[in-house]
Amino acid sequence: MNPRRKKRLTVAITLILSVGSAIGFILYALQQNIDLFYTPSEIVNGKNETGIKPSIGQRLRIGGMVKENSVKRSDDSLDVEFVLVDVGPEVTIKYNGILPDLFREGQGIVAQGVLTGPYTIEAFEVLAKHDEEYMPPEVAEALKGIKHVKPQYGKTASESSSGESNTLGGSN
Repeated sequence: MNPRRKKRLTVAITLILSVGSAIGFILYALQQNIDLFYTPSEIVNGKNETGIKPSIGQRLRIGGMVKENSVKRSDDSLDVEFVLVDVGPEVTIKYNGILPDLFREGQGIVAQGVLTGPYTIEAFEVLAKHDEEYMPPEVAEALKGIKHVKPQYGKTASESSSGESNTLGGSN
């Protein structure tokens, strides 16, 4: 091989290795920032299409309904623990911070966090839906068949039913 071809080959191999390394670093960095969406059933049983379960330590997003009477708040810190459900198994979410104003039991939420155990997620962000009718499409698809509970802002069930009767009585 003449020296000119040898020099071109060295430059070409160096260029290919440099571009390959750069692409590898970019893909590695992107992989650490990807949060796949799961439902509680998919975390326990695996995805429907592939059957692949998330591994412990994996970052993910989870969506479901907050189970009634499952919210436990710490008295001396901002630690909150609650259970998230869909049509099947339950997953416990642990969160340290202020929950959104629209967070309530029986509501659909999406939490971002890290899977710390087979049924436990340490969340770093909890998102509640922004109005009564909106639900993220992924959550709505995953929760087909579950009854949605509308929040009652500051009224008990007896107050809201008496208010409806007054309204109906006034229109007659």
